[in-house]
This record gives sequence, C-alpha cells and structure tokens, in this order.
Amino acid sequence: MLAALVFSLMAAACGRPETHAIAAEGEAVAVPVSAAVVAAEPITRLIRVSGTLVAQEKAEVSAEINGRVIATPIERGSPVGVTAELIRISGDEVAAQAAEAEANVAQIEARLGIDSGETFDVERVPEVASAKAARQLAQAELERAKQLSGLQLLSAADFDQRAAQSEAAARQYDTARNGALQQYQSLVAARARASLAKKAVADATVRAPFAGVVDERLVSVGDFVTRGMKVATVLRVDPLRVELTVPALFVSEVATGGTVTLEVDAYPGETFTGKVRYVSPALNAESRALVVEAEVANQGGRLKPGFFATAHIEQAKREEALMVPASAIRTVAGTPRVFVVTGTASDRRAEERVVATGQPVGDKVEITSGLATGEEIVATGLERVVDGVRVTVAR
Repeated sequence: MLAALVFSLMAAACGRPETHAIAAEGEAVAVPVSAAVVAAEPITRLIRVSGTLVAQEKAEVSAEINGRVIATPIERGSPVGVTAELIRISGDEVAAQAAEAEANVAQIEARLGIDSGETFDVERVPEVASAKAARQLAQAELERAKQLSGLQLLSAADFDQRAAQSEAAARQYDTARNGALQQYQSLVAARARASLAKKAVADATVRAPFAGVVDERLVSVGDFVTRGMKVATVLRVDPLRVELTVPALFVSEVATGGTVTLEVDAYPGETFTGKVRYVSPALNAESRALVVEAEVANQGGRLKPGFFATAHIEQAKREEALMVPASAIRTVAGTPRVFVVTGTASDRRAEERVVATGQPVGDKVEITSGLATGEEIVATGLERVVDGVRVTVAR
C-alpha cells in the first residue's frame, strides 16, 4: 500500500513539468484567420409591415338571359382563359326570337328596296321614285299649260286642272317620301331588336371576363336562372395585390414604384418581390397610418389570395450604415458578438466584443452599436477563436 502511494506521488511530480510545457507551447501558437475592416456603406432601409394578399380582380359573373342550365364545364379551382365557357343556358327560345327579328328586318328592307348593309337613300325607294316621276310629269304639264294659256289656246278650266294635278303630285311625292323615312326608322328599330336577339343567343353561354381561376360555381345542370342571377365567381390571381398599412412616421419614405419583398408562412425562407403601385393621398383617420398597395407577380400560382404576408418596403432614401460580413458574427445565448483584432504587428490578439445588429443586406449585416469605422474584425475562422487568443491575419 505504501509502495503504491509513493509511486503515485513520483508519477505526479514527474508529469507536472510536461503539462506546463504543453500549455506554454499552446499559448505560443497563433490562430490563422482572415479579417475585414468595418466600413460605412449606403444601404436602403426597409420598412417592416404586414398585410393580406388579395386577387387582382374579382368578378361575380351573372346570367344575361332567363333559362335552364344545360352544361357546367367548370368546377371550383378550374383555371380559365378570357372568354372561356363557364355556364351554358338553353338557347332554343332566344334562337327563335332571333330568327323572327331577322325575318322582320328582311321584310322591311325588301319594302324599301335595299339590301342588308346597303346605305339608305330615300330617293331610291320604289314608291318615292314613282311619286317623284309623277310630280315631274305634272310640273311639265303645268308649264305647257302656262304657255298655251298665254297664247289664249287653253281654257281657264283646263289650266286650273293642270295646276291642281301638279299640286296633288307634289303632295303625293312628299307623302311617299315621309312614309319611306318612317319605314326606314322602323328598319333601324328592327335591326336593333335583331342585334339584341343575337346578343341573347350569345349570352346563352356565360363566359369568363378575364383569365383567372374559378373561385365558386353557384349553379348546377337543371337549375333555372334569371337575368342578373350570379352563377360563378372568377379571380385574377396573377398578379396579386397586397394592402399594407404604413405608420405615419415613414410617410415621406414610401413612393410609387418602390420595391417590396414579401414573406408568407406557407413558404418559410422564401421571398417574393413586388412593386408599390398605389400610395393613399391621405392617412387613415382611425389608425393614423398610410395605406399602401403593392403588386406581386404570381405566374406559378403558388401564392394564394388570403395569405397573410410580412412585407419589407424599400425606403426612398439611402442611408450610411456600418456593415460587416455576416460570417464575422457569432451568436451566443441570443447575443451577437464579434472579435476585434487588436495589439501590435508582432502580437495580434482577438478581443471579443458584444454588438447590436441591424438590417441584413445580402451577405453583410448592419452593426448599430459596439464597433467603429476602421476597426478590423475577424471575418472567417471563428470556430478556433476565443477572447484574447493570438491570431495571424491572412492577407
């Protein structure tokens, strides 16, 4: 027992100098790192706000005629193009009405002696042309009668007869002309009714007003719909709109055309870019905030109306800020820290310093406190650096 204790004491005594030698050697070894100089750079400040995505346009499509639904080629969520068929209504009755209206137009055109699409000339109407010829003949007879009466070759009774015939022919011409003009107005009205009848035939198919997605289909085959009854809802989802509320403090920093980046919970870590397209001319009386509307592209349809979005709006003015590489920051227990390179050229040390970070910009982060312009900090190699360790800076 005594021999074992003596052996242990001798071993401890022998090992102690070796341990001190290793520690001394470790302190002499410098950690290789790369460094960056803290510099002020102009950055675009971001205003953090939130809002809800909504469709660019929403149309509640209604039926234009009365009738029974005979086809519903779309379902909720169906993508549709502009003028795509949504609902088809039985068109037998409106087709018959259109045929009747066309026949009425053709009848009046035949009576007036004009073809469809031909320019109307009242003098070419058969009744008017006949009355005009009779008037001209009666006027010629009256002129001859005047000459004969002047030569005492025609009795007064015959002259009066010629004059009366000329007057009657003129009145018949006016009557024929007025009748033709009235018939032409009837033709105009008949053509209008025919156009409405044709429209009713076309309206038997309810179509999408723009390209988008069907949000709701409200009728089924067999339902009877009336004029003005809503049958479907269509949304335009590319692009989408987002309405944002900006505090009054930043009113002067927001302008139309500014860039907006959006984040949604459905796609963590992803950002979507849009543009400010509308800035309210006045503050909201209740919230004392400015309403801003942005537009974001949605070609793939990944974003959905109703998503809650966190947005960052670029301020109109750029400001100077101290920027460091993001790799130079180590976060411990939620506190960001950097290592400032201090000391002389022959003995450079890493000094740990607590900093406050601001806005990230690309691969750099803003430092709001803890550093000064021109200071040199460790940019890479932080995994081997501790406070006070010697470092060699790679150039």
